[in-house]
Amino acid sequence: MSFANIVKNELARIEPEQRCCRIAQLAGLVRMDGTILIGSKNSLTLELVTENAAIARMAFKEFKNLFQIEAELTVQRRNRLKRNNVYQVRLPSDGKVLEVLNVLGLTQDGLMYNPTVKERLVRKDCCKKSYLRGIFLGSGSLSDPQNSYHLEIVTNSEEYSESLVKFMESMGLEPKISSRKQNLVVYFKESEQIILFLGLIGAHNALLKLEDIRIQKEMRNNINRMMNCEIANINKTVTAAARQVENIKLIAEKIGFAKLPYQLRAVAEARLANPEVSLKELGELLEPPLGKSGINHRMRKIEEIAEDLRNGIRRE
Repeated sequence: MSFANIVKNELARIEPEQRCCRIAQLAGLVRMDGTILIGSKNSLTLELVTENAAIARMAFKEFKNLFQIEAELTVQRRNRLKRNNVYQVRLPSDGKVLEVLNVLGLTQDGLMYNPTVKERLVRKDCCKKSYLRGIFLGSGSLSDPQNSYHLEIVTNSEEYSESLVKFMESMGLEPKISSRKQNLVVYFKESEQIILFLGLIGAHNALLKLEDIRIQKEMRNNINRMMNCEIANINKTVTAAARQVENIKLIAEKIGFAKLPYQLRAVAEARLANPEVSLKELGELLEPPLGKSGINHRMRKIEEIAEDLRNGIRRE
């Protein structure tokens, strides 16, 4: 089962306590997954189609509890290539369908279509959260956080998607919009925004799992950065040490250590004996010990002498 379906199963089992919140949740779901059918003699039918059994059961139950309507619940078996079943919740074509559409904010000015988020449905914070939950149940998807952070809601109306974005922004969210074929997608790619979204709609188990995965990822990334930094430092130390050994051997071959001042000779001999240690460790091997800056200064002097020898300049 996908992570998105796990989240939807959790959400579909939430039962808002207040009637207004239950209406808001159903309104969001029907707005995204519902279809209004007009038959002969202008008879109206409302269909809701979903691949999630828990969502279908919730919608079937809410139509009965909120409107005293016995909806029809049917299951269509998919063929062998598409294994998921399709669940259809259908309201009978009677006078109550128009009442349901009006209550759920799907009509406007006598038309069978409302292109915006109905304000009267989301006046209270609790109703806003319920409506947002219904929207996600209807057309939301969420990638597995082990792979990437991406939450999206697909709409087929530019006006509604813009209204939905403003609605989300009123709740402290920062969604973005992109187009995909004939649809518009309202989406989030930042883990912080997805966590905030899940918290608002009540997906607390999914939120905790995502937080846990995010922390694990951050720990792995930090460890990798530390290891890469350590490897880079080791490579830098090894390269510098190899260059220093090369300089010292050149000096020994050309003029011998006897021509070097005692301080430089002591550092040169210590480096030849310990080619793998850092400058700090090299300084600690001297008697008396010498700090990293002191060792670095003497190594620069040794390098200057070696460069002169390479250029044919002999020092007395």
